[in-house]
Amino acid sequence: MTGTTAPRRSGRWIERWDPEDETFWKETGEKTARRNLLYSVFSEHIGFSIWSLWSVMVLFMGPAYGIDPAGKFFLIATATCVGALVRVPYTFAVARYGGRNWTVVSALLLLAPTLAALLVMEPGTSYGTFLAVAALTGVGGGNFASSMTNINAFFPLRKKGWALGLNAGGGNIGVPVVQLAALLVIATAGAGHPRLLLAAYLPLILLAAGLALWRMDNLAPVRNDAGAVRDAARERHTWIMAFLYVGTFGSFIGYSFAFGLVLQTQFGRTPLQAASLTFIGPLLGSLVRPVGGALADRFGGARITLAGFVAMAAATGVVVLASVRESLPVFLAGFVALFVLSGAGNGSTYKMIPGIFQAKALARGLDPEAAAAEGRRLSGASMGLIGAVGALGGLAINLVFRAAFLGSGSGTTAFVTFLGFYAACCAVTWAVYLRRPVAPLPSTTATPANPQLTSV
Repeated sequence: MTGTTAPRRSGRWIERWDPEDETFWKETGEKTARRNLLYSVFSEHIGFSIWSLWSVMVLFMGPAYGIDPAGKFFLIATATCVGALVRVPYTFAVARYGGRNWTVVSALLLLAPTLAALLVMEPGTSYGTFLAVAALTGVGGGNFASSMTNINAFFPLRKKGWALGLNAGGGNIGVPVVQLAALLVIATAGAGHPRLLLAAYLPLILLAAGLALWRMDNLAPVRNDAGAVRDAARERHTWIMAFLYVGTFGSFIGYSFAFGLVLQTQFGRTPLQAASLTFIGPLLGSLVRPVGGALADRFGGARITLAGFVAMAAATGVVVLASVRESLPVFLAGFVALFVLSGAGNGSTYKMIPGIFQAKALARGLDPEAAAAEGRRLSGASMGLIGAVGALGGLAINLVFRAAFLGSGSGTTAFVTFLGFYAACCAVTWAVYLRRPVAPLPSTTATPANPQLTSV
């Protein structure tokens, strides 16, 4: 298509879309893409808040609930697990139903876990009921996969790091926001009133669905391409990047869900004291995610990702030392650093994905336009798979914490395990993407302002 042709709509479907055409992008594409990004961020933000509900619900669950720390970690792990698994079908849903349409549906689905928690959140409810309701909140985790798949298709490669980082970062902020809201409820009404927090989210869910219905668009070119997910699943880079995403996003979401409970269990903080600290790390990690994407746009995703893993290993060493010495200030400093570094790593790893697939398409001899289309197709499909595996890292973190506290009453052995995993992530990043990088994009498409085009 020519750059002067506006995207043609049929209902809420955009039939033609070419973000790599600079004229098209400047005249019509950028405005449309930014509008969809804005409302995608809001919907994903609410989804993350609902997904992470049980990271704060456990702070309301005092002795009257009769649930020990191991049981609370398992509630959190259940929500994490379901949120990871539903990311795969949520990725398919974008191609099947359209990004705008599925954003509306996925937002409305958040009503189910919120209303269920509102009904059962009181002492005397069986542990099995709490597990079932925690599992329901997993639908909020699926919103991330569909949102990222959708927004990936709207933006050109040179803008993906920024756009995907902003989309995910705005969504990730849903974690500290719900934690801050819990702090407000505990500080004003007390730990016996979790229903106030749950009731506050019902109108926000409806608002997210309404805005998506009113302001977002579907992209026809990504419709009905279930084969893209199959092709992405056959690519080894999908699974290599999934492993790395376990180290970045798995760390971020796992620590976000477990932080308050670790403070209560290992350092004896009260619910109010824990809630007053819990939000800090997730907030900073969310805010820095777009920065990680922007740095990857500028310097290359693999370089930023490797630097992040090295720094995460160092921060974990600080946390291990603080855990052994039972120093809360040092522990907080190291843990917050882990949040910041994992947040930046989230942005840089996701930036790598579209660049890898476009570079491979060019290496197969496709022309730049066809390679760009193939890169969008496979990267969008792979993001759901990568996001699902990455979120399972959050499940692993909570299970490792559970085992550590059951065995020794301390999280020290858990952090030593995480340190070893970050070392493995460093080795894989260097060996696959820096020592023998994916074939670069041709120099004719690269400019000094866009060095990300010469490497992943």
